[in-house]
Amino acid sequence: MFARLVISVLALLVFAPAAMAKDPAPGAPGAKHTWAPADKHGFGTATRLHSNVWFTLRKAELTEAYYPDLGTPSLRSLEFVVAGNGFVDRETDPGVRSRVRAVRGLEYTQVTRTARWRLEKTWITDPSRPTILARVRFTSLTGGPLRVYALVDPAPGDDGNDDVGLSLGSELVARDDTVATSVTTRPRLSETTSGYLDSASDPWTDLQDGDLDAQYDATTPGNVVQAARTPLTGRGRHRALRLAIGFGADQTAARNRAAASLRRPFAKSAGRYALGWLNYRSKLRKAPKWIRRKPSLRRLYDQSLYVLAASEDKRNRGASVASPTMPWVWGTLTLEDTESSGPYHLVWPRDLYHVATAQQLAGDHAGARRLLDFLWRVQKPDGSFWQNTEVDGREHWTTEQLDETALPIVLSWWLNRRGASDWTHVRAAADYLVANGPESDQERWENQSGWSPNTIAAEIAGLICAADIAERNGDTMRAASYRSTADNFQRMVQTWTATTNGPYSPKPYYVRVTKDGNPNDGSTYDPGDNHVGEEDERAIVDQSFLGLVLFGAKRHDDQVIRNSLAVGDQVLRVRTPNGPVWHRFTFDGYGETATGAQWDIFPTKGNQTFGRVWPILTGERGEYTLLSGGNARPYLRTIARTANDGLMLPEQVWDGRPPAGEPVGEGTRSATPLAWTHAQFIRLAWSIQRGRVLERPCVVARRYTGSC
Repeated sequence: MFARLVISVLALLVFAPAAMAKDPAPGAPGAKHTWAPADKHGFGTATRLHSNVWFTLRKAELTEAYYPDLGTPSLRSLEFVVAGNGFVDRETDPGVRSRVRAVRGLEYTQVTRTARWRLEKTWITDPSRPTILARVRFTSLTGGPLRVYALVDPAPGDDGNDDVGLSLGSELVARDDTVATSVTTRPRLSETTSGYLDSASDPWTDLQDGDLDAQYDATTPGNVVQAARTPLTGRGRHRALRLAIGFGADQTAARNRAAASLRRPFAKSAGRYALGWLNYRSKLRKAPKWIRRKPSLRRLYDQSLYVLAASEDKRNRGASVASPTMPWVWGTLTLEDTESSGPYHLVWPRDLYHVATAQQLAGDHAGARRLLDFLWRVQKPDGSFWQNTEVDGREHWTTEQLDETALPIVLSWWLNRRGASDWTHVRAAADYLVANGPESDQERWENQSGWSPNTIAAEIAGLICAADIAERNGDTMRAASYRSTADNFQRMVQTWTATTNGPYSPKPYYVRVTKDGNPNDGSTYDPGDNHVGEEDERAIVDQSFLGLVLFGAKRHDDQVIRNSLAVGDQVLRVRTPNGPVWHRFTFDGYGETATGAQWDIFPTKGNQTFGRVWPILTGERGEYTLLSGGNARPYLRTIARTANDGLMLPEQVWDGRPPAGEPVGEGTRSATPLAWTHAQFIRLAWSIQRGRVLERPCVVARRYTGSC
């Protein structure tokens, strides 16, 4: 009889979820899935490799979580809804105040509040497994108990349009054919439901009257949204809970991981999480002395180190993504034929160069070397590189950018990787530059072909570095060929790319690109990004010519360089309350519209979008100023002032053009954090400390300028 009783109990446990299944949710598949805006205020993960999950925060909410790698967003958002007598407040409502604060390492405290309530969430990931954890504290300021609901938008497997969502016990489970998520709390959730976005079963539709009355399971694949009532009331013992979001290849793994993470007290998990980052930091160099004397700069310096380390994938070591975001229309999945959510969480050789040089200077030598190893793994058989790749090394965009073939050579030399195994890769890349340079299908801003002073600067540096490595490996013939080609590029770059009859100055100045190597013939081209008509190439200038100085191909006091700086300051510089910041180039349209709407490629061009100003260009100007004997610290401070409350540095900041009311010099809704900006901050800080531009390869500078 005892055996029969045990069997009956086990049967109940096995079949309990099926017995408790809810009615199928109407309205499948729901509205089309999109990703959250890209201006993040936090980015976190544990240091341990088996905790292969990352989270982002934006103002009041948890936004994209990535699992099982940094190329796969698998959750769109999680926020809370607070209801009381006569009101329903969603955390993302305009009237809700929010603040994010970086605590220890990549731990964050996120506070939202109104006059009626206060919510505080502390976010980490479980160091032992792929689970996001939060400690939530809620206070009612009305004098009475309130109702608090969790509102979840899962999107497992990088596609939010093919998911199902179920209530299994007190858990909210979502899955597609590759990834599953499980949201659970202690104390437990109740009134769980899964529906479809913007349909009759959408939980937010139901919650707007203050209660979660309809409860469903979303059993047909679609854009699933979920909700549940939490035990929080803000009074008495109902002021706190622990939340876990477990991830796995299936729902069993996701549920088991969430449950296991909740068995450990949050304080212990948070301590281990913070200790991982403190241990990482302790193995690096101390921040530059003058940075250590400025608490705000030191906090941003350390946070930048953490952001760069967190941007490296844990399954594919060395694959460091540009940003854990999907800005503007990239987040709507409408610009490419595939359902991929790229391109910012792709891997770019150019970005890897900037990140690796920053990490090397900061003392993360192993990290920098892994990035170079990844580049060698994805190098094409002909010696060149794809424009970018997925984190697993598969090509994504395939246009040729010759600076991305040159920069891995410079990085190899710069990291003192000059032996036989690296020489094999360097030789292939340098041979490709000799055969195919200097003209490139695209330059570093990635939408124009031609002769670019910046690309040519990178090619010169790559060939001179390759010549040095060739000699060390006994190949003097190639060394001579590389130097001869580089010398020719260095002699001719002004002829190819500096106009003597342009509209901005009677003195010669560098243009962004020339289409035929003749900067004086008035060739025209379409700058792109919704710009109407073609423009004279002599009127399209940028600051990328500074690469000629920063890579050592030209002296800082070269007259054409100085003329070009004056032109750039005239037409590209914006004086913001945070300091001077520069546009990428004239007629740039890569940014928000005049109304603040997101960047898009519109069916009919109408100059709808405006490229804003980029902090990385302030950093490059700081490096130039240091080379010329000036004070570069104000430029570093300008970059620092563009950081948001979570110490995330942006791709672009507002430039004073419409829309009205946006704070000039503060981050736009562009990719934030951008690894390149954080790397530029770190590298400039060290260059200021040492009194010279440390990025500059001395072997190049000595050849063309006489000194390093």
